[in-house]
Amino acid sequence: MPMPRMPMRLSANPSAVVAAEIAFARLAQERGQWTAFRKTAAKDAVMFVPQMVTAQTWLKGRKDPPVSVKWQPQMVVMSCDGSIGVTTGAAQWPNGTHGYFTTVWRRDRKGGWQWVLDHGDIVATPRPPADIIMTRLATCPRGMPPMPPPGKSALPPPPAALATPGQGMSEDGSLKWTSDVRPDRSRRIVISLMTNGVYEDVLVNEVAAQP
Repeated sequence: MPMPRMPMRLSANPSAVVAAEIAFARLAQERGQWTAFRKTAAKDAVMFVPQMVTAQTWLKGRKDPPVSVKWQPQMVVMSCDGSIGVTTGAAQWPNGTHGYFTTVWRRDRKGGWQWVLDHGDIVATPRPPADIIMTRLATCPRGMPPMPPPGKSALPPPPAALATPGQGMSEDGSLKWTSDVRPDRSRRIVISLMTNGVYEDVLVNEVAAQP
């Protein structure tokens, strides 16, 4: 008698997120900066200009600059179930300014990746090149549910407090992100990862008030 097949589980694949980020950066060089942002952003994606805006609305019809910003991923953070990945790394603007970026990526039901939050800032000292891309994975919660059928979610929708623009969590709750834009247009982006049953802030980006 054949053994029953066990349901497949979602799993983390940091390399896939890094590949999506690298493809995003390459597309910006080949097709234009805002074209690349439009083609890779989810419908509900947000970005900061410096106020938070719905990316697809802000990007619609926006002309690409003559030369695109360049960027390179240096770290990837991922939920246990692989539904959310976060990349961060160095960036270089055409005018010679150096900075960093952080992008939150969400896996769709077909296995593709779209970003749902993107932001960056300038830095006084350029980030040094990375020989390897650092990886942080969430601790898998016990009793993680099996992979759902196509088009279905593994867990119920997140609480309303984490379903607002600029905030969210992975389907298994092992990674969450928050963003806070203050009246002076400064902002704070926090990526929290479940580590042994407790959330740990593994990435905190503070952006000063904009002139």
